[in-house]
Amino acid sequence: MEAICPLSNTILSNTVLFSKENMSRLKEMMYEKKVKSGRYLFEEGDAADKLYFLKEGAVNLSKVMDDGKELSFYHFGADDMFGEYQYVDGKTCMFSARALKDCTIGVIQQKDLEVLLWQDGDLSIEFTKWMGYMQQFTQTKMRDLMFFGKNGALASTLIRMTNTYGKKDGNVFYMTRKFTNEEIAGLIGATRETVNRMLNQLKKECILGYDEGLLVIFDLEALRNICHCEECPRHVCRL
Repeated sequence: MEAICPLSNTILSNTVLFSKENMSRLKEMMYEKKVKSGRYLFEEGDAADKLYFLKEGAVNLSKVMDDGKELSFYHFGADDMFGEYQYVDGKTCMFSARALKDCTIGVIQQKDLEVLLWQDGDLSIEFTKWMGYMQQFTQTKMRDLMFFGKNGALASTLIRMTNTYGKKDGNVFYMTRKFTNEEIAGLIGATRETVNRMLNQLKKECILGYDEGLLVIFDLEALRNICHCEECPRHVCRL
């Protein structure tokens, strides 16, 4: 089997937008922090004055909705940079970031970053590209959730899961990470019962199946048709 784009592969890392030289400069200003699995790096309402570079581990970014449900927005892996840039004084975090496994994090203070951006025009341009990428990342996720209903949101999420955790064997894709239906429900803002019903329907249509509890995608093109796939680059079409 061939891994098409595992989470640790730099094709999915959002830091590919930075040159090696500028990435090294960013790493020089980081201080290291260890975060145990299940602990939060930051929560909604905390000061948005830091960026985070994930050296090892995995992090889930989520938001609690008005009805109390937690909506999972992103999964970040090794070599990803994330965080909420404070463009106005006093801005607070809109999301919460929780470690999915033990993590090693590089923390960048925004005040230190701004000094470096003022000094280096090339880095400023690359940082602007990174911010544009993160905005596109958010826009495509919101498009999936809002415009094509729960079926479209599920199909898009399954594609993202395939791009992030899939291994290809011919035309079939095997997930290397187990997702519960409750986790999938959190990714699309649905109930577990709704996800159960939709997955069973896709199974009846031979679009997907299971192998020892892990999802198997038999017909990726059918999922693309359901969500009107725009064939975004893999570094955007990911969890």
